[in-house]
Amino acid sequence: MSAYAALSQAGYRAYTRDKTTLFFTFAFPLLFLIVFGLIFHGQNVEESGKPYINYIAPGVLSWGVGNAAVFGVAFVLMQWRRDDILRLIRMTPTPVSAVLASRYVLAIAIGAVQTVMFVAVAMLPFFGLSVAGSWPWALPVLVLGVTAFLMLGVIVGSYAKTPEAVAAVANCLMIPMAFLSGSFFPLDMMPDWMQTLSQALPLRYLNDGISAALTGGSTGDIAVDCGVLAAFAVVFGAIALKTFRWSDQS
Repeated sequence: MSAYAALSQAGYRAYTRDKTTLFFTFAFPLLFLIVFGLIFHGQNVEESGKPYINYIAPGVLSWGVGNAAVFGVAFVLMQWRRDDILRLIRMTPTPVSAVLASRYVLAIAIGAVQTVMFVAVAMLPFFGLSVAGSWPWALPVLVLGVTAFLMLGVIVGSYAKTPEAVAAVANCLMIPMAFLSGSFFPLDMMPDWMQTLSQALPLRYLNDGISAALTGGSTGDIAVDCGVLAAFAVVFGAIALKTFRWSDQS
């Protein structure tokens, strides 16, 4: 068995055995969907005339997927480094790429399951999300979004030395980004300066890409969102590889 396969299998088993983490990974975004769905049920956005669910569902889904990718890899890398597991792995012929790839495939799988569950709930008659025929475009957006946020999580996990530090740093990144990127409220409702600021945040393009794919947006716009997410993934990936640490002493 290759190092990648062994690490992937171990990661899958560890994840599925942690029932609390498994539950909240999928339940937490759904809770936001339910709360905002109840608040804005039957209402339209004045600026665009579109139902709120067209903004809320793709936005909360994107935030949930990005959140899971960041927290999942950041906590694991911090724990493995603190417990000297990474140091032991380094003593074997296992490259950094195999370590990160094993977490990547798990993050993609989690993101796919999150998306299916979330869209299924959002399409219930009470919430009323109507998925357009362009929904397959959500797949490349999802993959690139998970890639970008996974690399961001690697950076967080490489510096944070305790679970509290991971939670603090990741929340400081993801919660403000959710509000500034339009995950919880449509960007049309925000001031111009905030809409401009959102263009520097990867979650903005994950939101826009998923929204366009699910609600029938332009494929050209989706392609632009994919390109920007790919650029974020490359930049974050380069920083992640540069800052990756096998132990707290190196």
